[in-house]
Amino acid sequence: MSIPEDLVRFTESASAVPEGLPLVIGLTGFADAGSTIAQAVTYLRDSLSYEDVAIFDNDALLDYRARRPIIQFEHDHLTDYEPARLALSLAYDELHRPFLLLTGYEPDFRWEAFTQTIVSLVEKFKVTHTTWVHGIPMPVPHTRPLGAAVSGNREELIDALSIWRPTTQVPANVLHVLEYRLQQADHAVAGFALLVPHYLTETEYPAAALTALELYSAASGLVFPSDELREDGRQFVARVDEQVAENGELNKLVSSLETRYDTYMEGTEQRPPLTMDEQDLPSADDIAAELERYLAGRRPTDGDA
Repeated sequence: MSIPEDLVRFTESASAVPEGLPLVIGLTGFADAGSTIAQAVTYLRDSLSYEDVAIFDNDALLDYRARRPIIQFEHDHLTDYEPARLALSLAYDELHRPFLLLTGYEPDFRWEAFTQTIVSLVEKFKVTHTTWVHGIPMPVPHTRPLGAAVSGNREELIDALSIWRPTTQVPANVLHVLEYRLQQADHAVAGFALLVPHYLTETEYPAAALTALELYSAASGLVFPSDELREDGRQFVARVDEQVAENGELNKLVSSLETRYDTYMEGTEQRPPLTMDEQDLPSADDIAAELERYLAGRRPTDGDA
């Protein structure tokens, strides 16, 4: 299958890519509850060594008016412009084992051409398996381990890690389409929909990013650094717990979520699992707003140590 030359440009490093590597994907776009992927990808790119192998053309894939780039203005002139990037890289984990890493934005245009290009790259580099993660809001408590709904054709991962297996229709993102195309071509693929507490969806939730890295590791065997995210997560949860302890309504919400979560995990819940009845639980918007007001008031200022 040919790769469209107007869609992607290979770098000199492409010729040095070993065959038989795993592919890890993290794209930001339609949904990223808790900034799961935005944090995880930034953390990986800051922590690991990598070199770009293939760079996708923004003019072919990106709607600039919907996602305008940032340009720096200083006093009376423009000083810096950094365009968006969607790239496939040859990266190395903490044990310096190579893998392929696809990161950047979810394309706005030419989904079929993009997904077929990724399938072609999987075949070109004889990728062993593909893993992608995204975060979705769910009525689960931050006091319990984050779980995931697992899709794809890697049954061992589905059996071991999937805690929610609904039958439903959802708005697709481009990686759903890619997963579908990879399955059609009999390539090993696993997708993880990380279940992020609905009242923390609009925050940068470190535990979500950390869990995303753990899911990438579980699927690929790669090892990623995590100490900084773990410490950020402990501090974040401590602030949330403090607010919950001081607010009776928040305490009631979290207790209700804990009860429903524990009952479901014990396998005795009769209603559809991990769903939220409006008469049972307070509004996620109300509780998130209260948490955000509290956390905003607790954020250090520029002059703080």
